[in-house]
Parts: sequence; C-alpha cells; structure tokens
Amino acid sequence: MAGIVLIPLTPDDREQFIRDNQEAFNYGALEEFGRRDDHFEEEGEIISRETIEASIGSGEAYRIMQDGQPVGGVVIKVDGERGDLDLLFVSPKVHSRGIGYAAWCAVEGLHPEVTVWETVTPYFEKRNIHFYVNRCGFHIVCCLQITARSG
Repeated sequence: MAGIVLIPLTPDDREQFIRDNQEAFNYGALEEFGRRDDHFEEEGEIISRETIEASIGSGEAYRIMQDGQPVGGVVIKVDGERGDLDLLFVSPKVHSRGIGYAAWCAVEGLHPEVTVWETVTPYFEKRNIHFYVNRCGFHIVCCLQITARSG
C-alpha cells in the first residue's frame, strides 16, 4: 500500500501511542466479549500501560504513518537472525485497508537479516490470527499456556 511508512516513536508521541494501542486491542476484545472485563490486564485495558511501556523500553518502537497521519504502531526486538514482533496495532478506524500488511512489509524491510520472526496474539483475536497466519506467513506453534500458583 502506498503512503505507509514507519517512523521512530518520539517522546512527544509516546502517550498517544500507548492510548492508541490500548484502543486497538480493546476494540477486538469488546467485539468478542462485550463489556465483560475478566480478560483485561488492568482496569478497562486488554494491554496494561506497564506492559506497553516495557515493550517500548526494550525494543524498537515505530509509528505507522499513512499520508503523514498516525494510523498505528509497531514494536519489534531483533537479535541477529531472530526477531520478535512485540506489538503491532492499527486504528480500528482504518481496518481492512492493507495498512497492517504494508507495515509488516516495512518491518521486514528494516531487518532483512532476520530469518525467523515470532509474535504472540490474544486467543480471541481471530482477526489477528488470520492476519498473521494467512497474510504474513506466520505459523501457529503453541496455543496453550499453563501456569501454576502455589498455595
């Protein structure tokens, strides 16, 4: 898609980036579950501020821009030939316009040395799963996480 570029996240845009990320993930959860909130990391948010801050702080954060306007964001981590797609979001206002795929192609262009990319997405985000598997070529390798609590 023409007009899609990645620009490094600036400190001035950090707060809006976080809000935009939360809005994008909340949109998918609300479509799937309605107003139930037993799936939120923090009150009213699928992804907590703390999680997003940690991602930004430990990776490369970019704004997805279309014709000079922010339409999403991405955070990646690269270690040699391995890459982690930590966050990728597109504003619900511009879904289904090829922006996510164009952004993903731009990410791959930034790091042609990466031969294996990994990501995680919420199990209920059928739209994301379809996008990563059918559009971007990811493979599902694990779909169950079990944790134990002591006491």
